[in-house]
Amino acid sequence: MSYENLSGRTALVTGAASGIGEAVALTLAEQGVRVVLLARRAERLEEIARKIRADGGQALAVAADVTDSASVGRAAAAVRETYGRVDLVVNNAGVMLPNPIEDGRVDEWQRMLDTNVLGALHVIRAFVGDLSATAAEGGTADLVNISSVAAHDIFPNYAVYGATKAAITHLSALLRSELGPKDVRVTNIEPGLTSTELKDHMDSPELATQLDGMADRFGTLAATDIADLVAYVTSRPRHVNLRQVMALPTRQA
Repeated sequence: MSYENLSGRTALVTGAASGIGEAVALTLAEQGVRVVLLARRAERLEEIARKIRADGGQALAVAADVTDSASVGRAAAAVRETYGRVDLVVNNAGVMLPNPIEDGRVDEWQRMLDTNVLGALHVIRAFVGDLSATAAEGGTADLVNISSVAAHDIFPNYAVYGATKAAITHLSALLRSELGPKDVRVTNIEPGLTSTELKDHMDSPELATQLDGMADRFGTLAATDIADLVAYVTSRPRHVNLRQVMALPTRQA
C-alpha cells in the first residue's frame, strides 16, 4: 500500500530489532522514509538495515539502550551527523514481564518501568527539539507512542505492565497539550493481541499458556498491521492528528 506525504521524511524507530519496531521500519522505508533503527542488538539492526538498503531504501542502524540517557544522547548525535533532524519518532521499545504482584519481583518491575516509561522519556527528550524545529519551519512532525490495550483493560497478573502502558497513554495525551500548539502531532497507538517477541520474555509457563489460549480464541494482529497503522496516521495532512487508536483482532472484545 502506498501513502502520500511520507517520502523524504526521516524517522527514528525504537525497539527496531524485531516485532512491531522492525515492521514499522520496513514499512516506512518502503514509503521513501529515511529510517533510523534503534535497539540494543547491533548485529540484528544492521541485518535489517542491509535489507532496507538492498530494496532501495535508506537506513541507519544505531545500537543504543533506551534505559540509559547517555546512550540515547550519543545515538541522537550519530543520527544528526548522518541524516540531520528527525521529523518522525516512533517510541516502540518495551518489555512485558507479567507475574502475580505477590511475587514481589522488584527487578522485573524496575525493568518494565525503565524500558517502557523512562526509555520513552529519554527518547522524547533527545528528539523533541527536532520535532518542534521541523514544525516551526512548516514541516510535518510526528511523535508516535506504542502503548497497549492493557492501558485500559484488566488482565490479572499484568498489573505493573498495564500500569506502565497506562502511563504512556496518559503521557501522550498530556504531551498533546504541550506539543499540539507547536504543530507537533502526538499519536498514541494501543494494540491488542499481537504476534511479537514479547511473550518470549515471560518466564511463567502458566501465563504463557494463558496468552496462547487467548490468541487461539481471538486471533492476533500481525506486527505489519500495526506498522501499516503507523504509516497511515503519520501520512495524514499536517493539520490532522489521529490522537489515539486502539487496534484489536476483530474477535477480541
